[in-house]
Amino acid sequence: MAINRDFLGREYRAPEPYEVTRGKIREFAEAIQDPTPIYSDTATARAAGYTDVIAPPTFPIILGMAGAGQAIVDPELRLDFSMVVHREQRFRYSRPMEAGDLVECVTRISDIKALGGNELMTLDSEMLTVDGEHIVTAVNTLVVRGGAEDDGTAGR
Repeated sequence: MAINRDFLGREYRAPEPYEVTRGKIREFAEAIQDPTPIYSDTATARAAGYTDVIAPPTFPIILGMAGAGQAIVDPELRLDFSMVVHREQRFRYSRPMEAGDLVECVTRISDIKALGGNELMTLDSEMLTVDGEHIVTAVNTLVVRGGAEDDGTAGR
């Protein structure tokens, strides 16, 4: 069954602001095995021009999961998660995420389309400080294998 196209543009808000902490940044950097000092040492980060340690570039995945998770489990979306493959992840930064940031995240379904018998769904997760400063937009594209309905144009 095809993804419900009525969901295009639907937004999912994280239930509460996310507090970016030194500990969470350190844990993430350790998990991805990135020893870059600006992720763990405040003095090094300040010497590099930041107010505190900064998060690795892929850290916003944590925040985007809240909204994406809400979308994926919505039964009216008709997404068969057992057939999902992660296709692409991109980030559009205004500035690095830093320890001390209090971040709100809104995830929007920005695209749904058929491609070669599969369906692609793109989710944009916009992350701003509680004061409204844009930090990053994470763009996540999922492939639902075999999800597209046959419209008679296959193979043309």
